[in-house]
Amino acid sequence: MAKRPGGDGRQRELFSRSKRQAIAVDPDHPLVKLAEFLDWDELIERAERLRARRVKNRAGRPPHLRALLGAMLLRATRRMTYREAEDQIRYYAPARFLCGLSESDWTPDHDTIHDFTQLMGEEGAQLINEYVVNLAVAKKLADPSVAVGDTTAQEAAIPYPNEMRLMAAFLTSVTAASARAGRALKTFITRAAPLLRKARHRIREYHLFAKTKEVRNQLMERAAKTVALVHARLGATLSKIEGPGSDGRIAAARDRTRGLYETMTKLLPQIRFWLRTGKVARNKIVSIQVPQVHAIVRGKAGRPVEFGMKWGFTRLGGGYLIARRAVHKTDIEDKRFVVQAVDELHRLFGQVPRLYAYDRGGFSTAAVEALRRKGVRHVGIAPVGKLPWAVSERMRRRLVRERVLVEGSIGAVKSARYGFHRAAGRSARMIGTCGQLAVLGFNLNKLAREATA
Repeated sequence: MAKRPGGDGRQRELFSRSKRQAIAVDPDHPLVKLAEFLDWDELIERAERLRARRVKNRAGRPPHLRALLGAMLLRATRRMTYREAEDQIRYYAPARFLCGLSESDWTPDHDTIHDFTQLMGEEGAQLINEYVVNLAVAKKLADPSVAVGDTTAQEAAIPYPNEMRLMAAFLTSVTAASARAGRALKTFITRAAPLLRKARHRIREYHLFAKTKEVRNQLMERAAKTVALVHARLGATLSKIEGPGSDGRIAAARDRTRGLYETMTKLLPQIRFWLRTGKVARNKIVSIQVPQVHAIVRGKAGRPVEFGMKWGFTRLGGGYLIARRAVHKTDIEDKRFVVQAVDELHRLFGQVPRLYAYDRGGFSTAAVEALRRKGVRHVGIAPVGKLPWAVSERMRRRLVRERVLVEGSIGAVKSARYGFHRAAGRSARMIGTCGQLAVLGFNLNKLAREATA
């Protein structure tokens, strides 16, 4: 019996509602189309090869690779946390279909999804993305004979880096890591507590009373001397510790503490250089937690410098993207990436593009000649100054149109939907993983729109 719409005499239903719903999944839903279009055996084989190289002990139950790969692709298509991904897979029918769990009651929890994503890492996301792009080429949705290259910056989720913030972050991080790193480092934290309080007092004093340049420099120098004492005592303690330790968590905490110590070893001379000359040192460290992050001069209006990592993007005809992160600061520069992008396309597709465009940042006569020797027929690199283009006027207009399109594609990857900018990772590896997942999600959504199962 149904409940009355109101009043005090409402009565319970005679039969409770079923908690197991039976609904039809829309065959035109993007996640359903992806699940039916992708070759899951190929994806599982790639994941298994990568996992075999990284897993030290294969004991225990085998992982649900099909479901976990689906969860990884789901998070790529739209930025979400691991808990949100678990919730989507548990209650959202198209997400369950993508993960191959339509006939199962099991759902991976957020920890399992996180561990698998961390295991696959940046390399795993890149391997899956290369498969997706190759699939698009095989289905005539992408054209590797037309390509455009460009570089961009991935902004890291760090506060604006000044010397006092970096020293404060060092003190906080060392205290937290050393407390979990075994007896010796716990003893160091106890004995260095007065010195740590003094260093924090110096930093607080700077924020409160540094009103002029002379006072700022004086207070910063005092704080740097105190932090240097903490750094020296930490180094003496670390030199007495032998071996990584039997407990994995303790070993990880010790490695974390050593990494902080080594980073501060490089940062302290840079702070002293700033105090002595008033200039920023070369290769300045801008993050204690992720020292691989660096300042990238972009020259944009309102944002001349970005703090993050450099990426190289290649857009195929049809709009699909291939991306690669610079491991070191100088790995990806326009003058070199203009040729490296073509080599990457040759590795993936066994051929170089017939039409290739790049902006004037990559122009040089040597680059044009190198690309022609590799087999690129129309090299559309925008020349500098009054130098002529290396292609005809008609081809120039076409390549300029292609060049403009790559800006929109990179802008889409940087949007809030994919999470390329200010990624949630706390290490260079996880920031790179988030970047590759953003590019993968862009390609997957494009494939879902264009694919017919």
